[in-house]
Order: sequence, then structure tokens, then C-alpha cells
Amino acid sequence: MDKPPGAATLSGMRYPALLALPLAALVLIGADAPKSEPAKESPKRASDGSHWEKAYPPAKPGMRRVVIHLEARPDEEDWKVEIIVGKVIETDGVNRVGMGGEIREETVQGWGYTYLIAEPRGVFSTRMAPPPGQKPVKAFVSMPPKGPFRHNSKLPVVVYVPEGHEVRYRLWQATTTEVGQDG
Repeated sequence: MDKPPGAATLSGMRYPALLALPLAALVLIGADAPKSEPAKESPKRASDGSHWEKAYPPAKPGMRRVVIHLEARPDEEDWKVEIIVGKVIETDGVNRVGMGGEIREETVQGWGYTYLIAEPRGVFSTRMAPPPGQKPVKAFVSMPPKGPFRHNSKLPVVVYVPEGHEVRYRLWQATTTEVGQDG
């Protein structure tokens, strides 16, 4: 099969070069992603007089409220936060495992603050046979992440998750490199 100039092939299919480039960029971006940190269980903050806890609803039965207080940074406009919800489960160590579901955003009526509610929908996996004698491995399996959100140290990030699940987060920082066009 002849390939037109400027086209890339993948498994016998033709793709314009412009479509193949963003895919390569995503692979490179993901390879350098920072590790997520487990959120601490409702960390306490020194009283700042804001009484933010009154604004957020209590957790419903079977759920728990996780509160993340981000530390203040002098350049908060350069930072973003990504929320990851999942749980540690036993896997075979060979197959890729993920969790379905979504993290939706809600607004506290009368306050305007937002919070997140995680709704996991089960675990899925590839189905390759592990080698004989393969020992089980515990791994953090997560839902698709939510965000990135603006970094704001003045308000907590509040996430409601089902019992048995945990919340992790990633902090992303913009680089100081600016890209522009010459006049």
C-alpha cells in the first residue's frame, strides 16, 4: 500500500502526520508526570476564622469526606491540582488494571464553593495469562483523574469517596518557558 507524503502508518492504517504528532506528545507528557501523593485523612488546619467546614455537607452513609489543604505558594497561578480516586487491590502483576467511574463536581448552595463526589463503577483488567508461579501484587488502581484545577491555598479541596477508597493528588507546575511567534 503506497503511503502519501506526510502520512504515518499504524497497523496498516494511514494517519496524517498532524494526527500522529499529538499522540507522540501525549506519550511524552505522560512519561514525565509527577507521582501522586495520598491525601491525608481530613488534615486539621490552624484556625483562620473562616469556618469552612460549615459550608460543606457531612458525608452520607457509606461515604467519607476527605479534605486536602494545599500549602500556600507565592506563585499559585502557576500551579494546578489533579485529583485521583482509587483503592489498593491485589492484582496478578501482569495485566493492566483500572477502575471505571467518574468524579463529578458539585457546588455548595449559597456559598459558591465546589466539592467533588467520586462514583466508582467497578474494576476492569486486560486478560493475559500470568506465568506459572506469578505472585499477587498489591497496586493502587484508580478511576480517570479529575482536573486539573486552579491551586488555591485559601480553600480546601473536598472530596467525598465511598468507604474503602482513597484520594490522591498531583501538583502540576507551569514552566517559565514562553512560546511565541516572531513578528
